[in-house]
Amino acid sequence: MLHVAEAPHSIQNRAAKHHDCVKSGKMPYYTPTGGRSQWVVLTDVRVIRPGVVRFHAFLVRFLDLFHEQHERRRRAAAPLAVRMRPQSLDEFAGQSHFIGPGKLLRRMLQADRLTSAVFYGPPGTGKTTLARIIANMSEAAFEEVNAAAVGVKEVREILERARRRIEVEGRRTVVFLDELHRFNRAQQDVLLNDVEDGIVILLGATTENPFFSVNTPLLSRSQVFQFESLSVEDVENLLRRALVDEDRGLGQTKATITDDALRHLAVSCDGDARRALTALEVAVRSQLDENRTSVVIDAAVAAESIQKKVIRYDAGGDEHYDAASALIKSIRGSDPDAAIYWLAKMLEGGEDPRFIARRLVIAAAEDIGNADPQGLVVAQAAADATSFIGLPECQLPLAQATIYLACAEKSNSATSAIGAARRDVREGRTVPVPRHLRCAHYAGAKQLGHGVGYRYPHDEPEGMMQEYLGVDRTYYEPIERGDEERMSAYLKRIRALQQRDDVPGQEEQNPSR
Repeated sequence: MLHVAEAPHSIQNRAAKHHDCVKSGKMPYYTPTGGRSQWVVLTDVRVIRPGVVRFHAFLVRFLDLFHEQHERRRRAAAPLAVRMRPQSLDEFAGQSHFIGPGKLLRRMLQADRLTSAVFYGPPGTGKTTLARIIANMSEAAFEEVNAAAVGVKEVREILERARRRIEVEGRRTVVFLDELHRFNRAQQDVLLNDVEDGIVILLGATTENPFFSVNTPLLSRSQVFQFESLSVEDVENLLRRALVDEDRGLGQTKATITDDALRHLAVSCDGDARRALTALEVAVRSQLDENRTSVVIDAAVAAESIQKKVIRYDAGGDEHYDAASALIKSIRGSDPDAAIYWLAKMLEGGEDPRFIARRLVIAAAEDIGNADPQGLVVAQAAADATSFIGLPECQLPLAQATIYLACAEKSNSATSAIGAARRDVREGRTVPVPRHLRCAHYAGAKQLGHGVGYRYPHDEPEGMMQEYLGVDRTYYEPIERGDEERMSAYLKRIRALQQRDDVPGQEEQNPSR
């Protein structure tokens, strides 16, 4: 016997709703739970008084005579990429760095010790598929929602069900939240307490960098698993499996594919299994007709089926920053081939060419510097040309500047010098301007001693050195490379003059010069 207050919440509602019309006795009373074939059966119902009912309750599933037929039709209508989703870890392709034999996530799953996790990576790499495999392996309940389709209200309902489930059944709930990055900060905060308390195991999937798009408190409660694009070999294996699988794939069509066509699909999809499988299905279905006894996919059919390669590039996301970083580091490392490739990827991805031009100007000053001062001139000329002529022709001056900078002598001495000087200004004792260097172009300056003792270098033999800083500190250290080799020799000579014992004192000269 269950008192209504002890029953699961969904059963409480039904018992309270129907207690007036249920007669005491042994006849079972059936009431739907919301599913098409799942019902609550109330037996031995006894109305104690209005609002209080005692009963036995259990769930049963009635055979839906059309259920299997409906399921079969739904599977047939699903695209190949959905039908061929791996059903187990053994079928799962890629991500061996965390799901391979002996790796962290596989060990957690095999021990049924799954914790909250964020799956982060490009589309078509298996984030949703792995979440569903986990649902099949885990003893926990599974709820799947898309962050773009639900709000706080729906999330609270899921969390309430999870609490009831753990209280009544002792089962935890795995909540798979696809496109987690679409939840704003306030929506993500709703999940915190229940994730913290272990009421739910959150599996979030996102194509955006979670360290930018997910709340730090939520990340601290989760493991982050980064998915990589599938290798060409992984995609080829998936396509072969789809061609021979008669139950879920295209095996019944007896289609075959040439090696060139297989490689073209695997390369052009850029590691996106969903796109490769979709192209394969298009290639097969588009050739099926009553008069054709066999289907052969050659390179031409494959190219037509996958159409133009899609460049995965988000001008405001990781790809933007990663490609820019690769471009600058390739220039710094004097690799013109790598630099020109990353430039091409940025342009093909739709990057603003003015952003690229600005990065080249910065690289010219930061990494080439005075080893080849012409580098800054070339970079600035490319930036001006980019603003003047625009795409597509501005790719030419950008390419010229990229190659010039990559092949130029390198020096970061100027970068190091300004960095060290600014650090001293911020953190050290502020150095006052020496009196003989202060401005003397106003009445009364001489009375304050400003400019007194300044020596005009052009009037001195060999460009006379004098004290210009007031403290013993060296910031600029030229290297023996490119034009800085000449500058280094000049500085050594000037500094040697400064240290000579016979350097004249700071007697008064012309303070106005």
